[in-house]
Amino acid sequence: MTLEQLRTFFWVARLGGFRKAAEQLHLSQPAVSTRIANLEDELRVPLLDRQSTGLVLTKQGTVLLNYAKQMLFVEEEIKKRVASPAETEGLFRIGASETIAQSWLPEFLKAFNDDYPRINLELTVDISVNLRRSLLDQTLDLAFLMGPVSEFSVGNVALPRFDLHWYKSTAMGDVDLTRTPVISYSSKTRPYRELMQDLAHAVGPNVRVYSSASLSASLQMIAAGIAVGPYPRALAVDLLRDGMITEFDPGFTSKPLEFTASYLAEPHSFLSQTSARIAQRVAEAWATHHPT
Repeated sequence: MTLEQLRTFFWVARLGGFRKAAEQLHLSQPAVSTRIANLEDELRVPLLDRQSTGLVLTKQGTVLLNYAKQMLFVEEEIKKRVASPAETEGLFRIGASETIAQSWLPEFLKAFNDDYPRINLELTVDISVNLRRSLLDQTLDLAFLMGPVSEFSVGNVALPRFDLHWYKSTAMGDVDLTRTPVISYSSKTRPYRELMQDLAHAVGPNVRVYSSASLSASLQMIAAGIAVGPYPRALAVDLLRDGMITEFDPGFTSKPLEFTASYLAEPHSFLSQTSARIAQRVAEAWATHHPT
């Protein structure tokens, strides 16, 4: 019995199929099937019941799964406490919301590269709902998103929040939200939903709301006088400095954006957990120099 066989068995059981496990482990499906078959032959018991609806763990398979989790945890602890981070290799997949990408993400990537110079990074920038789905689908190792993610299998590290301030073009006079369009985050995001609730209570139904996944494009639309909207001050600082936009009070306070560094806590990954803590440290340092 080898650690690779146990790792393969864990992912087959966790993902419920040979194909998904093969994708996770970057193996061919026949290679995964061979490992499981060899493991069953060595233990002389069936571990998986292959039913028409999918794979189901046998009694012996359930017992082995608990041991496999423990073995993989020990492996990660050895890497964490004994191995040199500078020698760690492989691919690490990070997802980030655009708010993070336009604020402290570059500083995080530099800090990560300093600690793990031999790791290859794959970066995805997307809205939080898609990042959450990718994390749970095992296609991301770490996600900086509007969290926390409530699933028991996910670890969440709190990150500094971003307060929202309302902006308008400096050429614009008093703002009447029943006449001037409001621009916000993508319609599939929490800030958009919360904004719609705020506007319904404070202004009423006669509000036009634009949505955009591009924060830079949204702020440029505000600078052009096309719309007004709430965004983090750290993202608007250049337009504020250039005198293109100015803050104003819409008559109510928008909820701040709450972010987490979220990662799969099972199986335990020292790299994901350590990277989340690096992100927390970098984000907190960035926030002290960029007050919200």
